[in-house]
Amino acid sequence: MRIEDLDYHLPVELIAQRPLDRRDASRMLLLNRKSGEWRDEVFSELAQLLRGDELLVFNNARVIPARLFGRRMKQQSNNESSSTGASSQDAGLVEIFLAKRLSSETWEALVRPGRKLQVGARIQFGMGELEAEIVERAERGLRTIRLTTPTGAPIDSVLEKLGHIPLPPYINRDDEAADRTRYQTVFAKRPGAVAAPTAGLHFSQEILDAIRKRGVETCEVTLDVGLGTFQPIHAEDLQDHVMHGERYEISDASAKTISEAKKNGKTILCIGTTVVRTLEDAAIRARDTGGELLVTPGVGEARLFITPGFRFQIVDALLTNFHLPRSTLLAMIFAFAGRENILTAYNHAVEACYRFYSYGDCMLIR
Repeated sequence: MRIEDLDYHLPVELIAQRPLDRRDASRMLLLNRKSGEWRDEVFSELAQLLRGDELLVFNNARVIPARLFGRRMKQQSNNESSSTGASSQDAGLVEIFLAKRLSSETWEALVRPGRKLQVGARIQFGMGELEAEIVERAERGLRTIRLTTPTGAPIDSVLEKLGHIPLPPYINRDDEAADRTRYQTVFAKRPGAVAAPTAGLHFSQEILDAIRKRGVETCEVTLDVGLGTFQPIHAEDLQDHVMHGERYEISDASAKTISEAKKNGKTILCIGTTVVRTLEDAAIRARDTGGELLVTPGVGEARLFITPGFRFQIVDALLTNFHLPRSTLLAMIFAFAGRENILTAYNHAVEACYRFYSYGDCMLIR
């Protein structure tokens, strides 16, 4: 498949810039992936649209405030103290986007301006509560950075104070206080994601209660959403694109629940593309290692690029938002439901003025 095969026309005014007042007020396009038939629904009716024998799998990753704005610190002379005051700061503003945690103190990060920030450069944030040092150049323009707190305060607590919610670049505004709640799912538990698993944003506690009353089973996995999810495709041929790895974890209980549900003929309904990547990657691991379960429990790293022709082993249905042209996520949706079916549904969504992307409406594909 060529990159141009992932194109479609989207008027910019359909890109949602803010969430709706109610999480569950979104519109939902219901698509039959075999026939290509679709109809307009609303997300608040999800429980009534389910048969009652599904297993819904959620990504419980929690978004961290991964955008930091600081100033480059001047190199200190031998007679300067290691504590840094205003006189040791450069005037240059620096933005750091934490992309992937490597250890308690080190991260892969995108930095701006990258050309001026070489190995050894130091950046200070806030009033000096947090400092970063660039320790290594990594692939694809990334840097490895080490975060420290001069006072010894926990890094994560300082990040919560100084960091900004990493809204996607197509949301043309600064993050606001409300985003700290609305750019999280109501079931977010495990900090580490730098983007939200956006299909889950539609769920309110009332919707969760309603689907469970229908007898629908649920379980959770964790995938730390990172560059692998939203990294643009630059290759002309999709087979030349290399995915950025994303850490995931499946508990023993969830692996058993998913495996038993699949063996018993239940519909595995993934809430978002991140869950699809998690389960299908874990299924490949299980197949390759000959495990008893259909998905391997424990920690893994998903580098799976799902394109048309991929054979899904676990996923039967998918709730997902609308995705960017020329994206890995759109390629996955093509693989799951067929390119023509998806483009027809997307064209209807455009004509019907659905809201697109992270804070937008959703599709239920089954």
